[in-house]
Amino acid sequence: MHGGSRHGSQPKTVRNGATPRSRTADANSGRTHVPAPDADRLERLLSPVVRAMNMDLESIRVTVVGRRRLLRVVVDADGGVSLDDIALASRELSIKLDAAAAMGELPYTLEVSSPGVDRPLTQPRHWRRAVGRLVVAPYGDSTAEGRILGTTEAGVTLDRDGVTCEYTYAELGPGRVQIEFGHLDDGSTGDSDAGEED
Repeated sequence: MHGGSRHGSQPKTVRNGATPRSRTADANSGRTHVPAPDADRLERLLSPVVRAMNMDLESIRVTVVGRRRLLRVVVDADGGVSLDDIALASRELSIKLDAAAAMGELPYTLEVSSPGVDRPLTQPRHWRRAVGRLVVAPYGDSTAEGRILGTTEAGVTLDRDGVTCEYTYAELGPGRVQIEFGHLDDGSTGDSDAGEED
């Protein structure tokens, strides 16, 4: 966001709901039994689908509450992902999940989103996609804060108050993009970055 608003990107989110299927009952209690889907198996299943769309699968999380399940999938790409990209990913992932019966027999909700500004920078691609942003990261007993000038597979270059400093990723802990507040006279309109947040 610009102007007097926060400067950062909001996650874009699309949800798909799956239709109910048959339910299995617990032999002892008579209650419906809902085993939690295996996140590692889901990642192996869905990663090729995401890669085929030139995106990265950043995270998968399965939440089970009673008979309700929510599968959250976060995807990203160089240059960011649009709502159209998210919608496409949601459709393709739903097809793959249903074909493999990966979520079991009960209905589930698939939520596909892009990373928010609070996503920690833990991989070289995360740092690369944050070039130009102000970041802070643990550095030994201190912190390293500055604007990302460039990255390589080995490390990152920061502008720290006009001083160029280079760090390897091994020297830094997880980075965080800093929220920047613009000035009213900077000529910006205060329009937010495109995106939706659930």
